[in-house]
Amino acid sequence: MKDQGVMIAAASDVLWENGAACGRMYRVTCTGSTNGVPEPCTGANVTVKIVDYCPGCQATLDLSQQAFAQISNLVAGIINIDYTQV
Repeated sequence: MKDQGVMIAAASDVLWENGAACGRMYRVTCTGSTNGVPEPCTGANVTVKIVDYCPGCQATLDLSQQAFAQISNLVAGIINIDYTQV
């Protein structure tokens, strides 16, 4: 499997499946702001590898800062996403 470097994410309970999600790859796209930041999305998508568990996370995926920056302005903080396992 290709080394993902910093393009990684942690999965919440929704995806974690008792660790089965670890190593899965997801293509993630920003779909909009959750806090009113105008035009947070870059229009790009990013493929991330699940490398950790995020217990209690409100989000489905907790992206690394580098992965988040590929799809959204960092000022947005929390965004709505679409994701697909690849």
